[in-house]
Amino acid sequence: MNPTLSKQHLSAESVQQILEDMPDYVKAALIKKTTELDCPIEAVVEMAIASFLDEEAFSFEDCLLAQRSQTT
Repeated sequence: MNPTLSKQHLSAESVQQILEDMPDYVKAALIKKTTELDCPIEAVVEMAIASFLDEEAFSFEDCLLAQRSQTT
């Protein structure tokens, strides 16, 4: 596995831990979005968190890019 990728994206194990503690309605919404977007649950959870942190972000990488551009 690419070490950079693993630091910038959620692992399957991390997402499973997060989902275990989520309310059922949140889990259901995330799973529904996974089906709609036809992508892994890890990506959907990451997108949800990233969009909370930065409305224009699509992923954690986008948050990092926005943060870097604000400091320059």
